[in-house]
Amino acid sequence: MKEYSAIFWDFDGVIKDSVEVKTQAYFQLFEPFGSVVAERVREHHEAHGGMSRFDKLPLYLQWVNQEPNQATVSEYCEQFSQLALQGVIDAPWVAGVERYLRSNIHQQTFVLVSATPQDELEHILNALNLTKCFAEVYGAPIRKQDAIGKTLLARGLDASDCLMIGDAQADLDAAVANQVPFLLRRHDSNTKVFATYTGTSVEDFTTL
Repeated sequence: MKEYSAIFWDFDGVIKDSVEVKTQAYFQLFEPFGSVVAERVREHHEAHGGMSRFDKLPLYLQWVNQEPNQATVSEYCEQFSQLALQGVIDAPWVAGVERYLRSNIHQQTFVLVSATPQDELEHILNALNLTKCFAEVYGAPIRKQDAIGKTLLARGLDASDCLMIGDAQADLDAAVANQVPFLLRRHDSNTKVFATYTGTSVEDFTTL
């Protein structure tokens, strides 16, 4: 990692071990429609990590015959945020990552690219006193692929001199679309998704 001048970081599952927090939030949100629906939501969420709730919730609402209009989606987004926000803040750090981010001993440019809504992401970073670690912070509705491309162009960065660290297919896709090298953070929740992945991966950042 020290060989790259810039690093794009995902948040959930890479910086905080908070993937399960959001999985449970989705399950709880749709549990009133029955366990079968709630389990279907859980499975889809786990298979599409890195996909924004702005894209997931309209789909899930259609599954329960709810009109996914703006008002309904906004209401469910607010409920989801209430279920997940504090859990994300309180979730354990991925081992070694906090030290790497705060010390930045290699003087790298850190950019955060997340599917979490921008205002919520900024709230989490402020709560963790982590905002100053990042040169740029991008949350939904800006897509990760666009955030990376925008940063490369604005900062005049060579894609091959950057690294994207993620734990979801959307992270890999965003890196590939911008020709940025990818580092997978493996954990229990993405084992199935990356069962055939043969690229570079880590479980934590303790040896860096």
